[in-house]
Amino acid sequence: MTQTTSAPHHEDGTAPPAARFDAVVEAAVQQGLLGEGGPVAGFIDTEGVRASVGSLHDAFAATPGVLHTFAAKACSLIPVLRLLADCGMGCEVASPGELRLALEAGFPASRIVLDSPAKTREEIRLALALGVAVNADSLDELRRIDALRNPGTASVLGLRVNPQVGGGAIGAMSTATDTSKFGVALRDAGAREAIVTAFRERPWLTRLHAHVGSQGCPLELIAAGVAQTYELAEEINATLGVRQVTSLDIGGGLPVNFADETVHPTYADHVAALTAAAPGLFSGRYALVTEFGRSLLAKNGFIGARVEYTKDAGGRRIALTHAGAQTATRTVLMPDAWPLRIGAFGPDGTPKGGPVLAQDIAGPCCFAGDVVAYGRELPELAQDDVVVLYDTGAYYFSTPWAYNSLPRPAVYGFRVAAGTGRDRTAVTFATVRDAQSMDAIAAESGLAHADALVERSD
Repeated sequence: MTQTTSAPHHEDGTAPPAARFDAVVEAAVQQGLLGEGGPVAGFIDTEGVRASVGSLHDAFAATPGVLHTFAAKACSLIPVLRLLADCGMGCEVASPGELRLALEAGFPASRIVLDSPAKTREEIRLALALGVAVNADSLDELRRIDALRNPGTASVLGLRVNPQVGGGAIGAMSTATDTSKFGVALRDAGAREAIVTAFRERPWLTRLHAHVGSQGCPLELIAAGVAQTYELAEEINATLGVRQVTSLDIGGGLPVNFADETVHPTYADHVAALTAAAPGLFSGRYALVTEFGRSLLAKNGFIGARVEYTKDAGGRRIALTHAGAQTATRTVLMPDAWPLRIGAFGPDGTPKGGPVLAQDIAGPCCFAGDVVAYGRELPELAQDDVVVLYDTGAYYFSTPWAYNSLPRPAVYGFRVAAGTGRDRTAVTFATVRDAQSMDAIAAESGLAHADALVERSD
């Protein structure tokens, strides 16, 4: 579906930045995308996505031959992936499902990278047959590739290392700790020598891969891990006396600022940190691959949800909404690590004003901890109002949790442009994913095999 609604804008024809999503919320309510028939939905700013990709390419513009891939797990929706492919991105995948989505979205196999710590033989066979790049996660996996590899494969083959430079503020997002499950631990006894030997024995092994982590990891930590990987590539090539390592996959992981609307750190900041830590990285001696995800999409999307009820309990005001752990899983389970900004809108979709009140914003899941925000100072919410969870364009509504068999929410892309009337902007929506139906929930839950565990007698 594609629909257009007009909303206020500046005299110069552009929507003011702070009101950009306000106009979208109002239009979504007017068109019935948010309300009684659609109590929760996700929204993606297509022009914002294009701008973010442009910023990424601009930051690396001085270095030729960089393949920027999007981490599919950050938004595993085929229309969004196709948009990113149209913007010139490649795709990083970490499962057979993500590989299928990337192919369906139109990414050429030569621009897809497969990462995973637990690849099956069948996954590896398929990737090698297609010509998808593969980063082995361990020396054991390299031995498996030895047995499966056809010398004629077009796949670039690499090895992931763990530079063991430490963790950031969120342990679960830190992948370069001493005991991380990812990669070959570079500082463990004998590991460096084993890595050099692995390359010596495999002339087809031409890439090194490292990823330090994402949210909560400072730029200096990320850059230190990349620098360690660069130095290892130099060591391997010097030891072997041949330029065997020709490319470096430096991962992604740029943190997102969830505190306000501003974007920081930027991709330019990231490149500056990498340049300071590894001056030779951008010399052109190595082709580079990046794997950004959250930083490309987080601020280009939001969740809108209807307030179903409000209540008071123990002196606390609670707004019960349809956006909880099923769409904001990380925020509900780790609220201190993943806080979200909340917006308050009236039943007509316009921003609420008036005195503020400390309120909890709770979700629909049947457990006490399903709260996305505690004690937030917002205009007093009431039944049929709308709340907005900002900065949720990555990971949130695109990978929902099926708790309580709640349906996956609909997702819409939108564009905001100058309209035809004075003081108007046009908001155009396109369906990215339909809301999950009750029939689909039943089918997914084994309806076709309903009698499988029941002994029946004729």
